[in-house]
Amino acid sequence: MTTDTSGTLGDRFWRRHSNPKSGWTRVPLGPVIVYAVYRRDWRLLCAALAWTTINPLLFSPPETDDAWMTRAVLAERWWIGEAGNRTVGLGYPNVCNAAGALGFVYALSAAWRRSARGATLGAVASVALKLWWLRVLVRRYDRRDE
Repeated sequence: MTTDTSGTLGDRFWRRHSNPKSGWTRVPLGPVIVYAVYRRDWRLLCAALAWTTINPLLFSPPETDDAWMTRAVLAERWWIGEAGNRTVGLGYPNVCNAAGALGFVYALSAAWRRSARGATLGAVASVALKLWWLRVLVRRYDRRDE
């Protein structure tokens, strides 16, 4: 997994994004965005959005796929591509990701209204549900060849 010269631009993006440093440094972005909206800190918001965009380009592909976050990113790509699934929906596990997205929208709305409790609950629910969804995908990814 160490080379990054072959394949399409999408392949290179996913290999770099599968670096656990890329994945774990993206996890807090939702709460940071919510906080920026709550504080009306447009510079922080722009910085978080810029980090979201450039993050996968900054890290080299991982040496191995031993790290859980590496497998989470690979599992997400597998889930969408080879397994032919979507990322949101009413079926399990995609309902977790859909509910997490709704939690994020709620958190943004609460942040705009300056409801600290609502913004916090929405952001925590969003991250927790996303990680739950990834947890399920990793388990399925790890068992895909059995």
